[in-house]
Amino acid sequence: MAGRRPRQTATMSDVARLAGVSVSTVSHVLNQTRPVAPDTARQVHDAVAACGYVPEQVTRQQQEGLGIIGLAMSAISNPYFADVVHGLDRRASKQGYSLLLAETHDDPDGELRAVSELLRRKVSAIVLAPSGDTERTLAYARRAGVPVTVLDRAVRQDTDQISVENVESTARLVDHLAENGHTRIAMISGRPGLATTEERVRGYRLGLSRRDLREREEYLVSGGSQADPAQRATTALLRLAEPPTAVVVGNNRMTIGAMRGLREAGVRVPDDIALVAFDDFEWSDLFQPRLTAIAQPTALIGEQAFELALSRIADPSVAPRRVLVQPTFQHRESCGCAAGAN
Repeated sequence: MAGRRPRQTATMSDVARLAGVSVSTVSHVLNQTRPVAPDTARQVHDAVAACGYVPEQVTRQQQEGLGIIGLAMSAISNPYFADVVHGLDRRASKQGYSLLLAETHDDPDGELRAVSELLRRKVSAIVLAPSGDTERTLAYARRAGVPVTVLDRAVRQDTDQISVENVESTARLVDHLAENGHTRIAMISGRPGLATTEERVRGYRLGLSRRDLREREEYLVSGGSQADPAQRATTALLRLAEPPTAVVVGNNRMTIGAMRGLREAGVRVPDDIALVAFDDFEWSDLFQPRLTAIAQPTALIGEQAFELALSRIADPSVAPRRVLVQPTFQHRESCGCAAGAN
């Protein structure tokens, strides 16, 4: 039986053919030697990712090890990631590495383009906050021979990753509310498809089950991981024939939206409704009442993400590792009881 033919390496001509443009246009986009229409540039980057084209200078840089770590994440739209970057940058600077950020906009196609751009800029490794569907991105980086460390949102693929424990932490929020007499507990969850959303919803259900509380379908609503849809979700909960007396919110941005919705409805926290959240704010203790929340050690997550990337650069042969970080319960007053009482 004939042996399997070796897989051919994609060329710039392959990219041009797939994107429907000339080879020179591909070259201008990748090398930024001439302005190209945004839509055309997007087609080229998509084609690069789709066919797995890796510029020769990327491979050369991997051999030379120039000390640049690429970050692909939605740092602009999510303050959580901004805090992670600070921690990562502090640790990287001590090791003589520079950081290069590419915005993904929390979108699978944007994620592919961001990683493609980082590869073009010759990074030694990539730290990625995945958008939800990250299989193509990881496969592309793997073909390029660039190590990837995934943070915050767990993925099924074998790659280094660091995330926070979400299930038991969310269950603790539910348990705390139930312990204070609440039986009608709702949750505003994040965007469907994200590992963090699925894990925190699982924790919400686990907390209800442990307290023998009935799970009500109408009490689990999506806030889309953003403030505006969370505000609309809050309004919908308040309009139910039997509205909840307590709400668990799945992340920091949605907490802002939930508080807006409650304020506009004239509903007082915690007098009329208890409010707890996953994700603490640097300024959450300035709220009145102060917010009871699960706090993630953002700086530590950034530092350990860098350490995973650095050790992978040093030894690509080690088995993929997953680090699970424990968050802390910040007990304040929005839950309806005195801070420190539990």
